[in-house]
Amino acid sequence: MIRKLLRRVFSKDAPASHEPALIPVAKHHVRRESISPGARRTVTRLQEHGHLAYVVGGAVRDLLAGLSPKDFDVATDATPEQVRGLFRRSRIIGRRFRIVHVMDGGETIEVSTFRAGIAHEAETDEHGRVLRDNVFGNMEEDAARRDFTINALYYDPTAETITDFHHGVADLKQKTLRIIGDPRKRYREDPVRLLRAVRMAAKLGLAIDPAARAPIREMAELLENVPAARLFDEMLKLLISGHAVECLRQLREEGLHHGLLPLLDVIMEQPLGERFVWLSLANTDARVNAGKRTSPGFLFATLLWHEVLAAWEARKEQGEMPFPALHAAMDEVLDLQAGKLAITRRIAADIKDIWVLQPRLENRVGRRPLRVVEQPRFKAGYDFLLLRAESGEVEAELAEWWTRFIDANTEERLAMLTPEKKPARKRRRRRKGGGEGNEAEAAE
Repeated sequence: MIRKLLRRVFSKDAPASHEPALIPVAKHHVRRESISPGARRTVTRLQEHGHLAYVVGGAVRDLLAGLSPKDFDVATDATPEQVRGLFRRSRIIGRRFRIVHVMDGGETIEVSTFRAGIAHEAETDEHGRVLRDNVFGNMEEDAARRDFTINALYYDPTAETITDFHHGVADLKQKTLRIIGDPRKRYREDPVRLLRAVRMAAKLGLAIDPAARAPIREMAELLENVPAARLFDEMLKLLISGHAVECLRQLREEGLHHGLLPLLDVIMEQPLGERFVWLSLANTDARVNAGKRTSPGFLFATLLWHEVLAAWEARKEQGEMPFPALHAAMDEVLDLQAGKLAITRRIAADIKDIWVLQPRLENRVGRRPLRVVEQPRFKAGYDFLLLRAESGEVEAELAEWWTRFIDANTEERLAMLTPEKKPARKRRRRRKGGGEGNEAEAAE
């Protein structure tokens, strides 16, 4: 144990000791009232029991940038067991690095212990990605372990001060995204940082520092070694960031789009598919920025729709019946995605429900529309149809008809229904000769 400690202390990778900037509220203007009540109470309780505790990372960054944080994380010198002992409603989670989830009312605050610099003994894979690292350290080491300078900011709600080890506040003001330490090494430790760099730059309108940007394209293949579930989570954050259009554009510029959604390149090479995807992303951005809820199922359904159409058409040409062919095409496309993105069963079910509704929405014969409106995912399917009409994939008249149908009362709906054509009755052909009728006619 002592040998490991000495190696870490004298390692060439250990962070150089230097005094951090302590920025008062008069300069940063972030008041304690901006911090969620649950996060404030968590910090206060830890401090009352003699521990260092700060709101850290993305919440501080967003507040400085004038954005509303989605959640608040806390960093402390208390071990996970000590944190667990102070909060009745809490649990220790994580394998690579243990953290504590503290439940306070409807909030869940993620509390992490200060991490030490990565020791040579840390478990890594053959590519250098850290697999397990539960070594605790001090605040300075923890700051050096964070990915970007703008995320290595520590806010004390009690004193209303920000502790800044790596000039993150200045970088944010200068609209620059810089990585802490050697970019190549940091990307190898966690390849997801390649995606995070793009997402943060797009979200905050930052320029990626040349030193951090240069290795991105050539190291993109490291993403192939990231667990599918983690990659899915990161892609989902990117797509519902409120800046998905800019994120996707920058992904393409940095060469990171290949293989993330294995079919995304193919989709965007199709005239209709590309317009449909960008409309969907713009629609999602508008909803996020307006504070409305977004559906991951709806978003992924739009991204993969034109591949489903292609697979469906191919199967019909081979003689398969339309609806069995559609279900087979959906499974084919989602199975291909599963190798890279671990789309959950619930989200996959939502995606399929939206897709299955599309041919049903195109069929307005008889009383079928009345049954379609009653489907649980009808609203999502209808919104999907509106995007298809806007992109030019289906006639605008179809979307307009459904809009009128939704707003109509029962009598108006019945009047709008297209009568179902009855099959023509076959006329019986009279038999010629040999019948009793013919004999009777001859007798007359």
